[in-house]
Amino acid sequence: MDTNNKGHERATLAGGCFWCIEAVFDRLRGVKDVKPGYAGGETPNPTYEQICTGRTGHAEVINIVFDPDVISYRDLLEVFFAVHDPTTLNRQGADVGTQYRSAIFYNTPEQKETAERVIADLNQEGIWDDPIVTELAPLEDFYEAEDYHRDYFERNPNQPYCRVTITPKLSKLRERFSHKLR
Repeated sequence: MDTNNKGHERATLAGGCFWCIEAVFDRLRGVKDVKPGYAGGETPNPTYEQICTGRTGHAEVINIVFDPDVISYRDLLEVFFAVHDPTTLNRQGADVGTQYRSAIFYNTPEQKETAERVIADLNQEGIWDDPIVTELAPLEDFYEAEDYHRDYFERNPNQPYCRVTITPKLSKLRERFSHKLR
């Protein structure tokens, strides 16, 4: 796996709007970098405008570079499932379309196995009334989003979407995972 960081691994996750989950994962100890982007579609080098049409097949994702000696892939997945609704197909809250689907794009067979175990465990626990519909697929291509998407919440914390959608996710993160925060 080529992360350009010796000893680091990469995770690629889609849980609705990438602004939301970027803000969450950027606060975790052991996470070295989080980049918003696009994965899982057919159009090469898609733009945000193309993604928004829902016709490229891509999901808004984040690409996480992390130190597995500090935070495990399983830990990342536990946070991921806690901060979005993995039971709604092609939507998160008011964001609707295939670009907002819940997905895990694995980079290794070990990541696939871990994701399958986490999903099975969560379904067995019956946390949600409905089954998890999170897509599980190999990462084929990751296209980094335009620069203005990076650190969106940090630059726009008072924007109404951020206050209504991202701030509650960060509160939940602090409540459930304070021991994993920087």
